[in-house]
Amino acid sequence: MENINNVDSFAALEGFSLNRIVYFTAVVEAGSFTAAAGRLGITKAVVSQQVARLEADFNIALLIRTTRRVRLTEAGEAFYRRCVRILKEAENAFGELTESSGKPSGALRLTAPYDYGIEVIVPALARFTAQYPDCTVEVSFSDSIQDINASQFDLSVRMGWLTESHLQGRKIGTFSQKLVAATGLAPRLAGIKVPADLHAAPLIANTALKEPARFSFSRPDGATQVVSLRSSMQFNATLAVHRAALAGGGVAVLPDYVVAGDIEAGRLFEVLPDWRLPAADIYIVYPTTSYRPAKVSAFVELFTRMLREE
Repeated sequence: MENINNVDSFAALEGFSLNRIVYFTAVVEAGSFTAAAGRLGITKAVVSQQVARLEADFNIALLIRTTRRVRLTEAGEAFYRRCVRILKEAENAFGELTESSGKPSGALRLTAPYDYGIEVIVPALARFTAQYPDCTVEVSFSDSIQDINASQFDLSVRMGWLTESHLQGRKIGTFSQKLVAATGLAPRLAGIKVPADLHAAPLIANTALKEPARFSFSRPDGATQVVSLRSSMQFNATLAVHRAALAGGGVAVLPDYVVAGDIEAGRLFEVLPDWRLPAADIYIVYPTTSYRPAKVSAFVELFTRMLREE
């Protein structure tokens, strides 16, 4: 066990409350002093005073305040990243103290894409909290990639392909992409026989994708076609693309788990069913740390078991 004997380090912190790190981080993540106070269960005045004292003690501005929001200064951004790591390590330290009971407990914090999160993860979380009543969940849905190492998330669900080699990821499944359109557009799209014909169709593009309007198609006989299309509408969320497709806005590329029910019910149909788009993977991504709380392991086990049952 490593000995803690750096007295000078503790002396430097004398008179400094570590609670201020909690208050400061809460303000950054909540976006305002009022929201942070509500999250912490204390008054706005206390939060504001403690953050102001933090800035005064070190004679540096960490936040730029406006009437509606706060944003970080350059120094505040760097300090926030360190605070997140400190709080995560503190949480892990307390977690290790309670691990001897073997019971998962505490808040499970995760981030996931809107579409997959709502369709698949929410039911899993409901089962998780029922099975582990000592656990709570805090979820952030976003179609943009979150930096899990610069946040307090315990895990992230990623769709597609992991491009960052430093991430600790576990593949838990795959999904296929479908080119679909509203059934009412079938007569208009009847002339589309190969991917190259799609230039005549309006595209609903998902800007959350790396290449929203460029698609690589293949056929079982080995034929391939790559097409770059012009979009008539662009959205940065998969659920918005889905709604636009249902409304007859054009053709759209959507995950199978989003459109399967609509295809079965006849609301959407698959365009070019003999051609396939590349399949993609589903990953659980962990922060870069050697410690993994019991609540995380318990949820991942439950979630992967649910996926196998489907």
